[in-house]
Amino acid sequence: MNTIKSGIEIVEASVAVAKAKAAGGTVKLLVLGILAGAFIAFAAQGSNMGAFNLLADPATYGLGRALAGAIFPVGLMLVVIAGAELFTGNTLMIGAVVKREIKLTAMLRNWGIVYVANLAGSLLIVWLIAASGQLHGGADLLGAVTIKIAAGKTALSFGSAFSLGILCNWLVCLAVWMAFATGSMTGKIFAIFFPIWLFITSGFEHSVANMYYIPAGIVAKGHEAYVAAAQGIGVTDAALAGLSWQGFFVNNLIPVTLGNIVGGCVFVSLAYVVAYRTKAK
Repeated sequence: MNTIKSGIEIVEASVAVAKAKAAGGTVKLLVLGILAGAFIAFAAQGSNMGAFNLLADPATYGLGRALAGAIFPVGLMLVVIAGAELFTGNTLMIGAVVKREIKLTAMLRNWGIVYVANLAGSLLIVWLIAASGQLHGGADLLGAVTIKIAAGKTALSFGSAFSLGILCNWLVCLAVWMAFATGSMTGKIFAIFFPIWLFITSGFEHSVANMYYIPAGIVAKGHEAYVAAAQGIGVTDAALAGLSWQGFFVNNLIPVTLGNIVGGCVFVSLAYVVAYRTKAK
């Protein structure tokens, strides 16, 4: 028996989900948003741990990206299957706005609450990882690579960060979109795994993931041993200087968030709403 929804049915499923999200109470959105931020941060720190020795060496950097990409999808699996509110996935709510099933203000309210909660959940994991001493792994090489990744993100130009944000959430929202197509656990896992593997391997920019990657790098920058190890793998003084809270918000989070909105809203939700304008029978 075919359990895969058609394109029109996926659009309708996404609208139904958006209506439920728009009606969510503030406490519910905050709690589920914190959980989502933590789930994505778990995926980010796990991918760093799994691949740091490969990511430190230019000769094995691509292989390290591929390994990190194979670990990271667990974060979105936890969000979709266990249940949580993730800002990037919630950009799909725009379809329900266009179809006049929810109000624009309701969508923006959801985005605002969830975004702040995602940041809180991510920072909680940053604090716990720093307190755990995990970044000492590999004779401080994990801390060094954490700095390297974060510094690379804050060194991006606005245009690069924006473009990489579009590409990222195009894939992330396709993963969520395909998960709408099936009711089976296995189907959802496979739907999520491959697009997320592709986005991490490609080095695209995800605003919520960066709420872990960059603050973790900023925290690691405060440890002299990690900084020395980071300089040993090619992190320049200029890159270190740019790794700051201002660099996090201004150089990365703002353009990446804007790109994520375009990627999810335009290239997934609106594209399919326009393509499938007739309700399923």
